[in-house]
Amino acid sequence: MKIEVMLGNLVEQPDLMAIVNSANANLRLGSGVAGAVHTAAGPELEAYCEPFAPLELGKALLSPGFNLPNQWVIHVRAAHYLHNTEPEDFLEMGLNSVFQIAEENQIESIGIPAIGTGMFKFPKMLAARINARVTQQALARTQCIKLVRFCVASKDMMKLYASALSLDETKEPSE
Repeated sequence: MKIEVMLGNLVEQPDLMAIVNSANANLRLGSGVAGAVHTAAGPELEAYCEPFAPLELGKALLSPGFNLPNQWVIHVRAAHYLHNTEPEDFLEMGLNSVFQIAEENQIESIGIPAIGTGMFKFPKMLAARINARVTQQALARTQCIKLVRFCVASKDMMKLYASALSLDETKEPSE
């Protein structure tokens, strides 16, 4: 089992079976990660998700990847750090839901963004630490997940996640 941190675009990870969408409650095209995932997947993704909205805080949903290079999208809803109570608990619940769905569906490789750190204002280091802890716990008990790749948008975020995960190595896109 391997954990990677990569500076790169989440929707451009063709070697992963699934990517995680940091979803809004309505599971619709939005800004940030949700916008990128829905745009890359095409309008079929929003149509597929519509009957499942609203997605509860801390819950996850599996959908096909449609036009993405990935077979699956796992949508998860994090709490807004400033407007919801117990946002740390909801982030942890959401990540656990992601790993449970992956295990139930025999998903061996997953790309995860820095969930909640954009529009939902989650403190970056706190998010990195929660992601690291939950991911390491999930990989310790999983039978099927072989690779978790955190795809982040800045070198600073890459360093935070690598530090939280105690990784010596990170990946930058080849030029």
